Amino acid sequence: MNYQETTNWMFNQLPMYQLQGASAYKEDLTNIKILAAHLDNPQNQLRCIHVAGTNGKGSTSHMLASVLQEAGYKVGLYTSPHLKDFRERIKINGEDISEDFVIEFVAKHKSFFEANDMSFFEMSVGLAFDYFASEKTDIAIIEVGLGGRLDATNIITPLVSVITNIDLDHTQFLGNTPTAIAGEKAGIIKPNVPVVIGEYTEETEAVFLAKAKENNAPIYFAADLISGVFPSDLLGDYQFHNKKTVQQVVVVLNSQTDFKVSVDNLKKGLLNTVKNTGLQGRWQQLGENPKIICDTAHNKHGLAVVMNQIQKETFENLHIVLGVVNDKDLDSILPLFPKKAKYYFCRPDSSRGLPTEILKEAAEKYDLRGEKYQSVAIAFAEAKKNASKNDFIYVGGSTFVVAELPLNSKN
Repeated sequence: MNYQETTNWMFNQLPMYQLQGASAYKEDLTNIKILAAHLDNPQNQLRCIHVAGTNGKGSTSHMLASVLQEAGYKVGLYTSPHLKDFRERIKINGEDISEDFVIEFVAKHKSFFEANDMSFFEMSVGLAFDYFASEKTDIAIIEVGLGGRLDATNIITPLVSVITNIDLDHTQFLGNTPTAIAGEKAGIIKPNVPVVIGEYTEETEAVFLAKAKENNAPIYFAADLISGVFPSDLLGDYQFHNKKTVQQVVVVLNSQTDFKVSVDNLKKGLLNTVKNTGLQGRWQQLGENPKIICDTAHNKHGLAVVMNQIQKETFENLHIVLGVVNDKDLDSILPLFPKKAKYYFCRPDSSRGLPTEILKEAAEKYDLRGEKYQSVAIAFAEAKKNASKNDFIYVGGSTFVVAELPLNSKN
């Protein structure tokens, strides 16, 4: 199989949460442990930072990778989902894993995957661990896929565990209260391994403190310990807390490991995150006159910050290209959107994409008015056609929507 055939096989033959939702979620770590053993446990050769959280874990992971790259380390980075190409999930110093490595890994282990009913995510995690071990990374930043306790990444013993924040998302898997979700995320806390918490509430703080105490894990609340933040090329307002979290992780690394990161490394890493890691889709500007911004925020916590940031912009008219997936709680997110805007409702090109008619009907309950379009591309083109140079266009609602945009060039 060539690269396209290999990734098509991975996407289509085996369960994949990004496409299928609930049916792809595994409720224990048995499979990933079997796979790790088959691969000679490459995760045991890695020095890692493990990053969980409802929002911000991708940005935090990329910023950490950039900072450590600036400090001269060979840094592996495993994140999900990807926007354009599967290889975005697995990088070393900002360079995607090679197509050849992906092809050879799948070809070598395909019969094992089939015999043991490995999920897409389990295969991807195994691939990342195997790649980082074979390339002898100095450190690997490993982002949790979903939850924490039962996530396939949770077979590592990291140098530091990180939990960015807690909000109600993926409640069908993780529980429908902040306390329940915090319990799942806290499942990455390991015995004697320091943990850094980004944002917290009184109820989630209690969960984290209890789990840390149970594991004799030193715990640091970045929101309380870091008084100021350095600037970053990631411009969304929500990055304020993520930057605090990164700065606290650096303090822990410097004080409790043999990694050394200077203030200059930290500053340059934060300022060059996009350049160093290739991260896209976080308050990313795609055009000016009119200003066009896209963002992957897709739940109540993330969208609330983004909608607030839009209101800080100066514009004559607001155009919003909006699409979501079918497991989204519309009654929690739609009230966040401004009524004084023209909406372009669309369905992302995914089996989980919510039909445009349903989204439009639900939006109208909250007095969000606009037209429906057959695709993200058509909706985006129509928004650009209708907008004047002093208007503002926002595109979002789902990672899938952002993935369909021309991210590498300003329009």
